[in-house]
Amino acid sequence: MSRKPISFRTELPLLVWLVIVWGALWRDFSPGNLLFGALIAIIVAKLFYLPPVELSGRFNVLRAFRFALMFLGKVAAASFLVLYLAVVKGPSVRSAIVAVPLRSHSDLMVTATGHVISLIPGSLVVEVDRSTSTLYLHALNMKTEEDIQKIRREVQDIEAGLIRIMGTREELDALQAEQHPGVKGAAL
Repeated sequence: MSRKPISFRTELPLLVWLVIVWGALWRDFSPGNLLFGALIAIIVAKLFYLPPVELSGRFNVLRAFRFALMFLGKVAAASFLVLYLAVVKGPSVRSAIVAVPLRSHSDLMVTATGHVISLIPGSLVVEVDRSTSTLYLHALNMKTEEDIQKIRREVQDIEAGLIRIMGTREELDALQAEQHPGVKGAAL
C-alpha cells in the first residue's frame, strides 16, 4: 500500500519542528548540528508515515508574546508551589487524575495544549482521547471539587490562548460565541 505524496510545503512545518526538537535534545543549535538534524528529519518524514501538520494559516505574534509571558509566569509560580508541597507537605499531598474536555478537535491544538500543560510543574498529561478531544491530567494538590474545576478552567484558558494565537477562524468564532453569547463577529 503506497501513501499519497505530501507536498514539501505541507511537510515543512513538521520538518522545522523536528529540527528544533533535534537541536533541543542535543542542546546544540550550531549550524552543523541543525543541518544534520534537517537530514534526519527528512529521512524520518520519508521513511515513516507522519500525518501532515494542518495549520490554520494565521499566527498572531502579539498574542503569542503575551501567551509566552503568561506561560513563564505559570511555570515560575508552579515551580515554587511544587517546591513548597514537596518540602512542607511531603507525602500527604493529594493528587488526582482529571479529565479536561477541550473545545478544539484539531490534532495540532490538542497536542499544543497538552505540551504546554505538561511543561508546567504540578500537572502532566497521562492520556489523550482523540475521539472526544479530552486530556487526562495527573494534577497535584487536588483536595476539593473546586480544585478540580480550577485546573479544568486553567487548561481551557491555555487552549483558548492557543486558539487566539493560531486557531482556525471557526475555532475563534466558537470561542467568541462562548465568551460573549449574542455578540457575533467581534475580533478577539
